[in-house]
Amino acid sequence: MTIILALLIDRWLGEPPVRIHPVVWMGYYLKRAGAALPNYGPRMAFLLGAACWIVGAGLVAAVYGYAGVVIAKLPLWVDIPISAVLLKPMFALRLLLSEVSAVENSLTQSVECGRERLAHIVSRDTANLDQGEIRESSLESLAENLSDSVIAPLFWFAVFGLAGAAVYRFANTADAMWGYRGRWEWAGKFAARADDLLNLIPARMTAIALLLAGSNRIPLLRRLPREAARTTSPNSGWPMGALALSLNVRLRKPNVYALNASGSAPLAADTCTALQRAEVTAWIAAALFAIGMQFLPRVGYG
Repeated sequence: MTIILALLIDRWLGEPPVRIHPVVWMGYYLKRAGAALPNYGPRMAFLLGAACWIVGAGLVAAVYGYAGVVIAKLPLWVDIPISAVLLKPMFALRLLLSEVSAVENSLTQSVECGRERLAHIVSRDTANLDQGEIRESSLESLAENLSDSVIAPLFWFAVFGLAGAAVYRFANTADAMWGYRGRWEWAGKFAARADDLLNLIPARMTAIALLLAGSNRIPLLRRLPREAARTTSPNSGWPMGALALSLNVRLRKPNVYALNASGSAPLAADTCTALQRAEVTAWIAAALFAIGMQFLPRVGYG
């Protein structure tokens, strides 16, 4: 019930204010702790980056682990709503759906508006993207963040309770802030690899769920590993490839990869379908995790 109630809170209320958002606090820590890391040589940058990550993750695990243990001792009618309130900031389904929908709506005004809106949710340069490329990038972001920002934190909550969800969110935030090549190559390497490891299972679960939400499931499941391997990431190719196959559209990053290259260019209707499938996938996954939690030890859960 905690997971289901947290999803309902997300649907009704969205994100908490910035000043009390725990993920924002994680970002503050990572910004301060990582400020000087890229200035060191490769070996020292890696060691210090790993140490800062471990300290931050340890603090997060301690706070949320203690909270989970304390809350678990309360009556269920108190336990469940408090746990749901603490879990909600660890994922962002409503925000994800609204941002992708906003990109599609902005394209009805102009391509330039679409580029500006897309820049809110992707790190790539959007200045020269055409309408089709904007839509493809938006769908890629939907698929990848459905795994990273929704399914994965709920999965780790189901396994390790509040501490699991919070440590995952810290790891994902650290990868988003530190996990870059170039200047951050060594300082962010530990954070990037930790994020890769924590997303191995959720990314594949998300991909399978997205495919099962469509038609021609078995043939597409056979093609999925080949499409997923076209990206350099060990994880993001799975949900992106699954969405591309499920919609029978192509999703490309120019000069890097093309998923389901024989598919058609995505249309506005494809974005609408993708948003519906993403939401259904999240709710089905949440229900399955909630059922699975009944068979796991209660320690650390709210």
